[in-house]
Amino acid sequence: MTRKTQPADVFSAIAEPRRREVIAMLSDGEEHAVNDIVLRLKLAQPAVSKHLGALRKVGVVTVVKRGQHRMYRLHPAGLKPVHDWVKTFERYWTHQVDQIKQRAERKALERMIRMDDGSNPKEE
Repeated sequence: MTRKTQPADVFSAIAEPRRREVIAMLSDGEEHAVNDIVLRLKLAQPAVSKHLGALRKVGVVTVVKRGQHRMYRLHPAGLKPVHDWVKTFERYWTHQVDQIKQRAERKALERMIRMDDGSNPKEE
């Protein structure tokens, strides 16, 4: 079995689901030791270290050494290329949300009209 190389960019790095779990855990803004991440994510220490190394290489996490521990923290600016790329598609989501809102408002108005028609019987 060949060993995978480290991802070259943030997109490749976050393509791995476990790395996204690490990012989610670090999103609290606090520093976390590798052992904390191992325990919370229930992963083997070598796997966590490998994922952290890949994320650090592309600038998504930072590390500082405190005594015998390496403390990792999310570096949100490292995710900016992903944000910028996804943002180009936001207009599609916004358009869909606008259409859903308009449809819901139209149906609510139709219901109100039906209720008014039912509560005021026509005189003959």
